[in-house]
Amino acid sequence: MPRFEPFPAIRYADGAPLADVTAPPYDVLSDADRAALAARHPHNVVVIDVPVEADGPGRYDAAATTLRAWLASGVLVQDAAAYYRSAMTFTDEAGVVHRTVGLLGGLEVVPEGGDGVLPHEQTTPKAKTDRLDLTRATGMNLSAVWGLSMATGLADAVAAAPATDIGAFTDDAGVRHDLARIDDPAAVAHLRAVVEAAPVVIADGHHRYAISRTYAAEQRAAHDGAPGPWDLTLTFVVQLAPEHLFIQAIHRLLTDLEGTSTDLARRLDDCFERRPAGPVDATITARLADAGALCLVHPDGTGEFLVPRPERFAGRRDLDSLRLEAALDGVAHTKTYQHGVEHVLAALRDGRAQAAVLLRPVSIAEIQRTADERVLMPPKSTFFAPKPRTGLVIRPASD
Repeated sequence: MPRFEPFPAIRYADGAPLADVTAPPYDVLSDADRAALAARHPHNVVVIDVPVEADGPGRYDAAATTLRAWLASGVLVQDAAAYYRSAMTFTDEAGVVHRTVGLLGGLEVVPEGGDGVLPHEQTTPKAKTDRLDLTRATGMNLSAVWGLSMATGLADAVAAAPATDIGAFTDDAGVRHDLARIDDPAAVAHLRAVVEAAPVVIADGHHRYAISRTYAAEQRAAHDGAPGPWDLTLTFVVQLAPEHLFIQAIHRLLTDLEGTSTDLARRLDDCFERRPAGPVDATITARLADAGALCLVHPDGTGEFLVPRPERFAGRRDLDSLRLEAALDGVAHTKTYQHGVEHVLAALRDGRAQAAVLLRPVSIAEIQRTADERVLMPPKSTFFAPKPRTGLVIRPASD
């Protein structure tokens, strides 16, 4: 099973306005988002995490220089080794309150295909140079990987651990974040034992974890194979249980179709029974669950429920993404990914998609099955929400 260790975090000094200096993960930020965050506060973490002021590769050195300057001036401080309890509380569109509580620590970087740390879905090609170059320049894990622990009792252990509150704030999306430091020796030992007793499934941040693997190999080569902080990476570990996770679907936008969305609908009749869904709005997620269906959305914003024909999917795993892949086999199309119903509707209105298919969220049971059977879901099957903020803690990954 993987090592999971406390670490000497670099974090903002007590009293810092965490709502103004932290940020969503780099890979969900647009250029406009990044600019707005940088303008919001001169010490916002995006200045380091998404460095753009300097041209070319020099921007990574500039990020490292800025980080060192913030440490020297006291904007950032360094703690002794500890774990950090991070909680996110929010209300969904249906008015239901959700709370995700996890532990920030250093998770072992295992070889690809190694046991103990498991991927849960296939990944789409993505340039990895940016994150690797930033890690090389700063020697830091800036954004956390999100891991799902298969250990029972982890959530209770995290909640019960004595901790020192560091800060709390509500972000622009209405998510409340609470951060606390856990350094009691007995609590640290117990939490480490609980996490290290079971595999961890990578929920979000597969590419970040892959970068950590490359960086660890480089550092070991540079240090004659010696172990070091590069052998672990910053990870937010949450128990794999329904009451601790909120999972959204990642929907499909379709372009390069032969004909109209109505023509596509007819092509799908072999695999699905179609039923009118009316105008698509924020209620559609609950309606999909009630109907036991996917939903084809036309450019005018109206939808058709796609109820799977059981005989067409016999023996397949319980994943809408796989059902749709099978149904689209032989249908000319280009597929892209989009979470959020409103974003899907905007893409249709703007002509960026000819049609869209809304999927239902993957169940916790199916994620558990995927982990147990060591198989992978198709790319972009799950969207875990909300996202842990970057800048709550930074983990040194080099000497």
